Amino acid sequence: MTRLHPRPSPWPRALAALVGAFALIQLVPYGRAHANPPAQVQPQWQGAQTQTLFARACADCHSNATKWPWYSNVAPVSWLVQQHVEEGRQKFNVNVPGFGRASDEAAGTVKDGSMPHWTYLPMHPEARLSAAEKQSLIRGLQATFGGEGSDRD
Repeated sequence: MTRLHPRPSPWPRALAALVGAFALIQLVPYGRAHANPPAQVQPQWQGAQTQTLFARACADCHSNATKWPWYSNVAPVSWLVQQHVEEGRQKFNVNVPGFGRASDEAAGTVKDGSMPHWTYLPMHPEARLSAAEKQSLIRGLQATFGGEGSDRD
């Protein structure tokens, strides 16, 4: 028995379903609250290099000066970006009083390579720090915020 009508490919339907799902998830409101609250404090940076390195590698998630790129408006990436910024600000935010005590942890995450987060680096190559830059940032964070090994209280 021969078929007169070939079976249609499932790929057009699957593609249409994916496009439809992508369009629908754009309606989820989470991930678009791109608020940068006013800074309550400004750090007295140990030096210009510390401030520059922090701005390059840390400020988007650990300050109230987040730069929201275009992809932070497109779900599901927007969900991940929003979650990272919220979590980063909660753990260590240089624009909120009282985060100086977290500077040792912040310096430690730079030292062990867990910060900047691996998901941040592909779209922010400027955040990749050389070994010398990492050491400078670690020393600068400790000196700025009074962490372990600094002279400040």
